Formats: sequence, structure tokens, C-alpha cells
Amino acid sequence: MADLSFIEDSVAFPEKEEDEEEEEEGVEWGYEEGVEWGLVFPDANGEYQSPINLNSREARYDPSLLDVRLSPNYVVCRDCEVANDGHAIQVILKSKSVLSGGPLPQGHEFELYEVRFHWGRENQRGSEHTVNFKAFPMELHLIHWNSTLFGSIDEAVGKPRGIAIIALFVQIGKEHVGLKAVTEILQDIQYKGKSKTIPCFNPNTLLPDPLLRDYWVYEGSLTVPPCSEGVTWILFRYPLTISQLQIEEFRRLRTHAKGAELVEGCDGILGDNFRPTQPLSDRVIRAAFQ
Repeated sequence: MADLSFIEDSVAFPEKEEDEEEEEEGVEWGYEEGVEWGLVFPDANGEYQSPINLNSREARYDPSLLDVRLSPNYVVCRDCEVANDGHAIQVILKSKSVLSGGPLPQGHEFELYEVRFHWGRENQRGSEHTVNFKAFPMELHLIHWNSTLFGSIDEAVGKPRGIAIIALFVQIGKEHVGLKAVTEILQDIQYKGKSKTIPCFNPNTLLPDPLLRDYWVYEGSLTVPPCSEGVTWILFRYPLTISQLQIEEFRRLRTHAKGAELVEGCDGILGDNFRPTQPLSDRVIRAAFQ
């Protein structure tokens, strides 16, 4: 089976002693209140962390973002793996889909590695980023790595211009046909460590705006440990829509393996898997639209 947890396993701390590295990689982490990721993952204490609250009035219009149009060259993925890693649902893509243009370094291609889902137990929360302090019930991350500069996603994590993530907010409304391939098999991967191969997944169905002009950009970090920085975030202004029934399929998932004993006070439901927003510090949010 493919390695489903590049984020936890990537060697993003080259300056550390080997035994420290092993300790970090094997550590359990979660979204429980009061858990301090920064105690085990030093990058989580960085100044340019994600997610953030996006104040749309303070975003600066940058027409240079439109000089080279943001171009996702995504292809339909055959035999994609959908996995429950106990923290989120991941769709691991095997076909070579790439992203270029927009805020990305000119001439560089970023390969799409996975689509990752974060959601709330209730509809008024769930997204990692917020817009003017409003949260959405879900947020999707299309995680790309710079295949022009690096040989693998493990190499790219934590490096300047190493990772680019497209974030899509999700609202409740009509059914999302492109996500049906995922939502209709979630019952088969209810428990942590379960995965299932789906015959076909088209990442193009996740892109809301055919011109791809309405987005914000800022520099930040991974939102899960090790929380390495060097991530270019591209947040689309217009949300996707999924049905209430579709989001309920996510809310039936579990954070634990089947039959595992639960820690006291934990009900084992996978949800509210979002990191709290982090300080903006001196970062500028740029907008590709006025």
C-alpha cells in the first residue's frame, strides 16, 4: 500500500539528532483542546503559520498575479486510493496532474499529490481558514509539490517554494457530482488505517471558477504536523457546494482502528479536524481580483 502519511513521515528537520527525528515521526497528535503541537513539532511555533483568518478588506489587489494565468493541468486519475488516516480523508492521486502560473515561480511545475478534507461536526464550523471570521462546514486542500526543484514531496516539504496548496471552501446545498466517487465509499473506510481504490477521480471538478481569477494568496505552512513553512496558499473566493447527505458521510468516520480502546473522554468520531487560525504577523494577503 502507498505511504499515506508523507506529512507526518517527511524528514523536515535535517538539523536534528536522529533519535529526536524518530521520536517526532512516531508521535501521536490530534485536535483535542489544549494539545500543543509546538512542544513536539518546533516548526509549529514559526511566525508564518497556517491557517489564518482572511480579512478581505485588507487583502491587496496584485494585478501581476494575472500576468501568467493560474493553470491547473489536471488529468483524470484512474485507480485512486482514498484513505482514512485517523486525522482526515485523503485522495492519493497517481496520475501526473500539475499546477503552474499565478503566484508560483515562473516556469515551475507543481505536481498534485493528494486532496485532503477537513470538516466540522456541525455546519457552522469545519474549515481551517476563515473569511472575515466566518467558517465554512468543510475545506478541501489540493496539495502540490514543486517537481521542478525537487524529486519528491518529502524533499519539497519545509523548503522555500516547495509546496503549493489550493484551498477550497465548501458550503451545503446541492450534491457535488464530482465528489460522489469519494462520498459513496466512505462507509467502507470508516476506521483509521482503512483505504479503498476508486476507479476514477477527476480533480478538475473541484475547481469552481473557469477563469481561475478570483483567489487570494499568502505564504504560510502545512496545517498538520510538522507544520513546515514554505507553503504558497491559493484560496478560492467562491465555495464548492456539497449536499447535507454528503457531509454526513464524513461525520460517520472514526479516528481509531476498528476494535481499538478509546481514550477516556474521546468518542472516536472524526470531525472538527481543523487547526485554529494563526497570527498573520507581518504577512500580506494578495488578491487576484478587485
